[in-house]
Amino acid sequence: EKRLWWLEEPTWSQRHPCWTTMATSSSGAVAAQATPSYLPLALIDKCIGSKIWIIMKGDKELVGTLRGFDDFVNMVLDDVTEYTFTSEGKQTTQLDSILLNGNNITMLVPGGQPPEE
Repeated sequence: EKRLWWLEEPTWSQRHPCWTTMATSSSGAVAAQATPSYLPLALIDKCIGSKIWIIMKGDKELVGTLRGFDDFVNMVLDDVTEYTFTSEGKQTTQLDSILLNGNNITMLVPGGQPPEE
């Protein structure tokens, strides 16, 4: 029996659900495409309920589940791990929930995780 390995491997869009966009054909059928959405707020909206890695101004990074955000990219995260980088090394803090000010966010990585040292 011939094995079709590409049918068993998860697709790129299955591994990165925040990047999957939806398209509607003229017949009304909806199909998922692995084409990234280039509208920032639309991309963030697709990440609600998913893990997100947030790199802040200064020496902090956070990983948590995105619960919501507003037009200023203020965010509510659950199950948060906060990473603080100091001259002594990396410190981690676990938080149940956090309201994050969007002015301090430098970069968002959907589904991301900071590299282990």
